[in-house]
Amino acid sequence: MELFLKVCSQLGNGFITALFLFTFTLILAIPLGLVMCFCTMSKFAPLSILSKIVVWVLRGTPLMLQIFAIFYLPGLLNWFVWPQMNTGWAWFDNTFSTRFIAAMAAFVINYAAYFSEIYRGGIESISKGQYEAGQVLGLTKKQVFFKIVLLQVIKRIIPPMSNEIITLIKDTSLANTIAVYELIYEAKEFMTVEGLIWPLFVAGAFYLIFVGLLTILFGRVEKKLDYFKA
Repeated sequence: MELFLKVCSQLGNGFITALFLFTFTLILAIPLGLVMCFCTMSKFAPLSILSKIVVWVLRGTPLMLQIFAIFYLPGLLNWFVWPQMNTGWAWFDNTFSTRFIAAMAAFVINYAAYFSEIYRGGIESISKGQYEAGQVLGLTKKQVFFKIVLLQVIKRIIPPMSNEIITLIKDTSLANTIAVYELIYEAKEFMTVEGLIWPLFVAGAFYLIFVGLLTILFGRVEKKLDYFKA
């Protein structure tokens, strides 16, 4: 029983780290995704093409590779440019805070790319007739978007957004690849040091409970927007 409590306590600390990573990623990736969406939909061709290439690269390469790239490339470039000031192959130092920031940066840009495509699909799913009807009523394009279109877009993107957000909480486990002390990292420590495998399944229970809470939350949000049903 004492060992079980010790495992739960240690995994709880790891889950808090994962939760911080999850929260900061959402706070930054949701607006960044909207910016990327508008860039992709821009009528200025160079900006649109560049944005599409960035989204293609971010969605087409593994998230783990992106974490490695963001964590190791600055140090590697520093080694080539200023070899006399070489700090190694990692970010400017190898502290926990630096590793956490590198992981968060990778998560933010990766999920912003996915969110941008979800936003684009939601916006483009609204018929042009609604824009035209709003303009006939004397509304500006900005007013039409925020007063007529936006809530309908939110209603339509909630299911795919909820799937991505649920995937995000599980993807935080990839941060352990650069030694961020999140949930799976802590569980693997018990396996390495004490030869215990069952802490990994306890870690799975942490994810399962949190995903269940998110599922309930998104279900309620969808019900709140049911008045948009045809």
